[in-house]
Amino acid sequence: MDNVNLQQKHEQFNEFFMIKHDLPVNIRELESDFRLPNAEELHNYMPYSFQVASELATIETKALRPLRNLGEHAVELVEFLNLQSRKIDLMMSLILQQQSTPEERFHTVQFGGGGVTINTNKPLAIGSQVELKLFLREEASAIFCFAEVITCKQEQDTYHTSLIYTRIREEDQDLLVKASLHLQAALLRKRNKQKEND
Repeated sequence: MDNVNLQQKHEQFNEFFMIKHDLPVNIRELESDFRLPNAEELHNYMPYSFQVASELATIETKALRPLRNLGEHAVELVEFLNLQSRKIDLMMSLILQQQSTPEERFHTVQFGGGGVTINTNKPLAIGSQVELKLFLREEASAIFCFAEVITCKQEQDTYHTSLIYTRIREEDQDLLVKASLHLQAALLRKRNKQKEND
């Protein structure tokens, strides 16, 4: 990503499915001399609550995996553990929402696995780096990553700004892809139901 030109960044941004959806995000502009952490260092830059949420997700995945081998005897146990896990996810989501800073808060126009588009009240320089927190209400989760501004166009009294992820954990990018597909599926189901009712 570091040695890629702007055109290639636009292509990478558009490689992923994007869905128009309003997500609360926090954006903090970084100094021009800020050195992006490498993939291994990213965890150290995450706020503590994001680190805890990440660790909980890893534990959950590891805990449920062995139960799949127990067959039908484990179905009720797995269901119970999934409900407990959902309760923990909701509590962590509430805690992570507290990390949202009002003066850095914006909303997405669209998002996907490659980046986000937001409306800002001031222009952001193309090429500038930002710290980005995305709050996925439907998934009861939040993501911390770094992104770069690749487009900033004025539209009336707002700036339509696209950002590509420059440092994001693979599992967080997967979560964004899944979240966008879940929302798309829900939207299609809603449209089909409306057609049936018409």
